[in-house]
Amino acid sequence: MKIKKGDTILVISGKDKGRTAKILKSMPSEKMILVEGINLKNKAVKPKKQGEAGQMVKVATPIQSSNVKFLCPKCGKAARIGYKTEGQKKFRICKKCKSEV
Repeated sequence: MKIKKGDTILVISGKDKGRTAKILKSMPSEKMILVEGINLKNKAVKPKKQGEAGQMVKVATPIQSSNVKFLCPKCGKAARIGYKTEGQKKFRICKKCKSEV
């Protein structure tokens, strides 16, 4: 998986299509990512103390990494990510503007 925690992404499919957000957690083994404010679900929370009311809380749930595109910080466009090696160093590049990410 070429996108990592902290990257800005654009959602390209699903109910949040067209929205941009930052990645909070990356799970490469499942090919899923947790994105801030995207794919929110309601969760019922029981009261902690006696006399306190229970409540509904919105929780972000993971989405497939194939449903998002990386937003390049240099050119500001949604692009794919490639790799480039120079000597012993390997780094990610934007496929549109060819700049280092």
